[in-house]
Amino acid sequence: MSTFDFDAEPGLFARMKIIGVGGAGKNAVNHMVEIGVPGVDFLVANTDAQDLASSNVKYKIQLGHEITRGLGAGANPDVGRKAAEESRDVIAEHLTDIDMVFITAGMGGGTGTGAAPVIAQIAKELGVLAVGVVTKPFAFEGPKRAANAETGLAALKEHVDTVVIIPNQKLKEAVSHTTTFKDALKVADEVLLQATRGISDLVTLPGLINVDYADIRTTMENKGEALMGTGESEGDKRALEAAERAMNHPLLADMDIDGAKDILLNISGGQDMTLFEVEEVMTTVQAAAGHTNIIMGTVLDESLEGKIRVTLIATGLDEAMSSPDEMLTRNILKFQPDRPEEIETPAFQRVKRNGFETEEVAVGDPSDDAVDNNGLDVPTYMRRRRAFGS
Repeated sequence: MSTFDFDAEPGLFARMKIIGVGGAGKNAVNHMVEIGVPGVDFLVANTDAQDLASSNVKYKIQLGHEITRGLGAGANPDVGRKAAEESRDVIAEHLTDIDMVFITAGMGGGTGTGAAPVIAQIAKELGVLAVGVVTKPFAFEGPKRAANAETGLAALKEHVDTVVIIPNQKLKEAVSHTTTFKDALKVADEVLLQATRGISDLVTLPGLINVDYADIRTTMENKGEALMGTGESEGDKRALEAAERAMNHPLLADMDIDGAKDILLNISGGQDMTLFEVEEVMTTVQAAAGHTNIIMGTVLDESLEGKIRVTLIATGLDEAMSSPDEMLTRNILKFQPDRPEEIETPAFQRVKRNGFETEEVAVGDPSDDAVDNNGLDVPTYMRRRRAFGS
């Protein structure tokens, strides 16, 4: 039996970098460095020199040295944009010879909102797959910041392949009333971490089922808006519970995953994760996703011994939700307007003739006695019993 040694050249693996832009982006990247995201390089960029100096990241870019003199963007996205334009050459140097970049920032302020789209534009000019992972402000931060966030997000979408949007307002559903503001912001950083690791780990870490960079590119390239959900569980039902928690994550609360074009599914666990558990997660997500294309991979993570973590990134939401046909078929209830000749008919009689029509969700077919014109003098509980045959 012959054997051979395989020494992989460094350039054969996908080269990934995570850039934190502005204060929120810096905080997120600091958290990632502390926790550890294998196989990626880190970079922070800011107009605020003092804030930049507080980062524990090795590589840093002070944006717009001449424009801001290191004093920040003053919550003005236009200043953030001009600062990034001034530093285009330095940014390009850091984006050269990489395959994929994650751009993380908080939308609504000055630097992150203004500079992130410029960095994404430079990345695309260099042929780099660009994924934005950004937060939107809390409602209490005011209408001005919200408006800045929407404007910045629109500019970012023009240049990134995919943007994962994390509404801070929804993070309130993931914390208690006693959670401190500082800890609540840590939750936001943790979600940014999971969104990024959910993608990068599939390429950089070993697993039972591997995903290569080409798969990632297929799922992410030119896919527009994305949402993410993550869930973790332990115990006998950990696979099912982790999958359900990911699909019911607060960040996905208003979106069914079958509205996505593609889903990137990361199933992570320790050495004790079984093939049957992987199958259970995949089956559960597939049942909810319908005909959505799913690219699934597993990651073996020793820190998750006894646990399973499921992270899903649903991409292509812009395309799916912009189609009128898609919007129509996703409605469970379809309104059927009354015909003109029925307008004079009493409302309860029109309801009886199905002014609202349900599709494929009927749990029974109660008799007409449920809305019996002639039995209105009969007590309600008796009409209910008669309607359901009890």
